[in-house]
Amino acid sequence: MRNDVAGLAELRLLHLSSPSLPLGSFAYSQGLEWAVAAGWIRNETELETWLAGIMAQIIAQLDVPVFSRCYGAWPDDVSVLISWERFLIASRETAELRQEELARGRALMRCLEQICDKGTGPAWRPTSFVGAYSFCTWHFNIAPQAAARGYVWSWLENQVMAAIRLIPLGQSAGQRVLFRLSEGILTAVETGFALEDDDIGASAPAQALAGALHETQYTRLFRS
Repeated sequence: MRNDVAGLAELRLLHLSSPSLPLGSFAYSQGLEWAVAAGWIRNETELETWLAGIMAQIIAQLDVPVFSRCYGAWPDDVSVLISWERFLIASRETAELRQEELARGRALMRCLEQICDKGTGPAWRPTSFVGAYSFCTWHFNIAPQAAARGYVWSWLENQVMAAIRLIPLGQSAGQRVLFRLSEGILTAVETGFALEDDDIGASAPAQALAGALHETQYTRLFRS
């Protein structure tokens, strides 16, 4: 029975990390579209450098530690959840990034209720994607660090898939980037879980600039 419980939690994590989950994640590039159009990212090597920097400066320093605190606050410490969600949303440096965080959070909670029994969601509904993901992984008894690795993998896969369309980048090149950067997921999660509260915060000026300029980009495929 113990193996069945662990195995089911693993399957739930795969489901939550799947690009087929109808969250609209494919519609966002998080500034990547403008960076490609501006000539900042032209090939496999430059893409890998860009994504490695974001993983180290944003995902490991902001997303993962906020996720860990939200996960640990379920089911009863709503004040902690609200505080960290507000901090996260305020830390998203462009309007498009904030809109993405909120839209994907709503979509994940809606998806949870559509695929599970009605009333599965909590009495207090998280508004951010990180908050919603923390509830779903807690609800399905997924270990927090495993859940965080799934979160980072999903982010990385979405970014690579966007780059394949934008650069354009071949499928094999995209898979090479995923393969090489996947080892960094372990480091990002370990770093994020070890941070003290006062050390949490992102700093990625290039992505912030790309994201802000994307808002007025003349032609675009993505919403961010």
